[in-house]
Amino acid sequence: MITRTVSKNPRTTRGDLVNDLQRAGTKVTKATISNTLRHQGLKSCSARRVPLLKPVHVQARLKFAREHLDDPEEDWENVIWSDETKIELFGKNSTRRVWRRKNAELHPKNTIPTVKHGGGNIMLWGCFSAKGPGRLIRVKERMNGAMYREILSDNLLPSARALKMKRGWVFQHDNDPKHTARATKEWLRKKHFKVLEWPSQSPDLNPIEHLWRELKVCVAQRQPQNITALEEICMEEWAKIPATLGNHLSSGEVRSADLE
Repeated sequence: MITRTVSKNPRTTRGDLVNDLQRAGTKVTKATISNTLRHQGLKSCSARRVPLLKPVHVQARLKFAREHLDDPEEDWENVIWSDETKIELFGKNSTRRVWRRKNAELHPKNTIPTVKHGGGNIMLWGCFSAKGPGRLIRVKERMNGAMYREILSDNLLPSARALKMKRGWVFQHDNDPKHTARATKEWLRKKHFKVLEWPSQSPDLNPIEHLWRELKVCVAQRQPQNITALEEICMEEWAKIPATLGNHLSSGEVRSADLE
């Protein structure tokens, strides 16, 4: 009964199971439940947060994967990946634990759908390639299309030069309205930047997400006490990210992602 219940609903807690069994006339402890599930190959883990996907998003992601499935590693090494993220001064995003088997962390039952939204204590824009991190800047005001183009103008090409990108390098950004606005597309065209076509609702396919995670962990460990310190520590920790990590992420993460 225990295994069947958590297989049907991985978010069932040990307390739920204790109560269900007690109502059925069986008294067990939480430790017994944990041991029973462990013997069945199930363990309690934090539910992964993944984009909330509609069928059209699933199809677009599969199309992207199939189109790039056989791309040589050199092609990914020629991409500059970019994104924005928020860094919180205090607090920790809530998590939810699920019972799952090994390598099943991305099964829909074991994830928490998330939707992108603004806010947070500081917002950052950054980029990186296989050769290492590019520039990282703080976005101090609410970003609009004009500000985004200014950020690219001031930071994208200098990053490409600093990273010594090969001729014909490709720029990646997601489908945020500021990124796909007609004025932004025209600006990119005039600058002769090649842009990687990107499926909507796919932040998990962007290897820069791994850099954001590393950055946030390192920043949290240093426990900044104010916004000024938070920004300074973000810049310091970003500068410490080794180029070898960029090479590792850009060469394989996209193709190894579970797109469904």
